[in-house]
Amino acid sequence: MSRPKPLSGFPELTPQERIVEQLVLDRLRETFELHGFGSIETRSVEPLDRLAKQGEIDKEVYAVQRVAAEPGTPAELGLHFDLTVPFARYVLEHAHELAFPFRRYQIQKVWRGERPQEGRYREFTQADIDIVDAGTLAAHHDVELPLVTLGALDRLHVDLGLPPVLMRVNNRRLSEGFYRGLDIADPAAVLRQVDKLDKIGPERVTEVLVSDSGVSLAQARSVVQLAQISAPDESFVDEVHRLGVHSDELDEGLELLAAVVRAARTHVPGRLVADLKIARGLDYYTGTVYETELVGYESWGSISSGGRYESLATDGRTTYPGVGLSIGVTRLLAPLLGRKVLQPTRSVPTAVLVAVESEETRSSAVAVAEALRARGIPTEVAPKADRFGRQIRYADRRGIPYVWFGPAASSEVKDIRTGEQLPADPDRWNPPAADLHPQVRS
Repeated sequence: MSRPKPLSGFPELTPQERIVEQLVLDRLRETFELHGFGSIETRSVEPLDRLAKQGEIDKEVYAVQRVAAEPGTPAELGLHFDLTVPFARYVLEHAHELAFPFRRYQIQKVWRGERPQEGRYREFTQADIDIVDAGTLAAHHDVELPLVTLGALDRLHVDLGLPPVLMRVNNRRLSEGFYRGLDIADPAAVLRQVDKLDKIGPERVTEVLVSDSGVSLAQARSVVQLAQISAPDESFVDEVHRLGVHSDELDEGLELLAAVVRAARTHVPGRLVADLKIARGLDYYTGTVYETELVGYESWGSISSGGRYESLATDGRTTYPGVGLSIGVTRLLAPLLGRKVLQPTRSVPTAVLVAVESEETRSSAVAVAEALRARGIPTEVAPKADRFGRQIRYADRRGIPYVWFGPAASSEVKDIRTGEQLPADPDRWNPPAADLHPQVRS
């Protein structure tokens, strides 16, 4: 059988890379749960018509069809392209079981049929948090969500050595209120063009606004002026006022965005800026919107994004507004792992290898291993009774720091990095905390 060719856009991590990924996921779970978010998992498929309605990205959806289906039967299901659309459906189905405001986190695979490139994949893992309420959702949750997300990402920076991040925040009410103050009839169309500003530049956005969005040259120039405002503090409010546009919706958006910036300067200084070009491409966002970049790796684009949505979930009687943020775990990690920016301190979870003197004494080696495992020390038994030097080399190749010799009554443990070998009792010995589990070095 010939060697299979890899499928582009479907990354598969090595065991060493999975160690890093699992440490990242553990930190995210711990942080989310510290803030009171409960875990859910939704099915992988949704009706195609529902997926196609959200954000006009039907060309990116993978359709699913049963192999045994009759020829010509249309595919009616698709793999979800994010975790927000299935979450909205989940809320509607389980509303009678949920306590509102409902706080959820979800770490799961998603699929998109877009062109693969560094940082963009067809199958990848996302970690989402959302707060949803029935009827109305308090504005302070728009402030809370970025603080939780930035806290989680900052923990990855401090604990695991991932690069720091910078979150850029805007509010769609601010932008749309500004456009209505300019008498622009279709603010949504203008937002879609503004979202391209980083890719095509201000001059081209101005041209496209005039040619495709039905606005005048003067209106387009004001729109681009607004989009170019950015500040790490509340000074952006005065900059917007200097543009001379007025509307109640604009004032409301300015107030909401200023509250987010104020809180961030207190709790996560240097990690968030107001950036009035941020729009987010998906149609369901209605208020605060967030995008986050790795400092030093800005060309990779956003590794965490989200926003406020007022009516993503509704059953016709009750509307469930919410605010959510998503961390692209694979998008964040795969390029860093591929460039060896992040590496585990060892390639296996094992901290101790119990040497086997002969196959006749293997049972005593297994007993030592069980005693160590009972106290939470990851341990394996040598696969082959061989010369001790070869068993030490086997441990060294796998990155296992300690080798255990002898039965419990007369045991010694060797740190193969330093050569130090000391008497040890499997019921009492512990490795240093840094050696108990693999760590991440950057």
